Amino acid sequence: MRQQPLKPAPQLSGALVSALVTMAAWAAWLGWDQHRDVQPDGTTTGPYEAWQVIGLVLTLLAPVYWGASRHSSAVAVFGTTAGLTLAAFYDWSDDSSGLFVVGVGTVTVGSLLLTAVAAALITAVGRDEREGLREGGGPSGGPR
Repeated sequence: MRQQPLKPAPQLSGALVSALVTMAAWAAWLGWDQHRDVQPDGTTTGPYEAWQVIGLVLTLLAPVYWGASRHSSAVAVFGTTAGLTLAAFYDWSDDSSGLFVVGVGTVTVGSLLLTAVAAALITAVGRDEREGLREGGGPSGGPR
């Protein structure tokens, strides 16, 4: 299979759209919850609940899928990672201890790794389906 050369403008615009959608998802799921909950024993939790983070992760599957299937895995990975990194930096930068940098770094590395795995899987499944259709079979590669 012959690969097409990368065209910078669509790649850049795809990564930008992915980053903007990712930042909007962060704002929708995590941006509104800014206070920590104080437990009866004096410990604090939060500011996010597990369901908010799970919702964000599931929502981000859409831009990763879009970027990987329409553009390239790199668009999906870098757009989503950039969006999460910028959103975390903006959201957490008011921390006076300076430890927010560790959290932002963790978000960056974690999102880079996880979106790379997700984009690779999406690309591999899409490639298998396209090859099966090209060989005259149905979506599963079998006879029609």
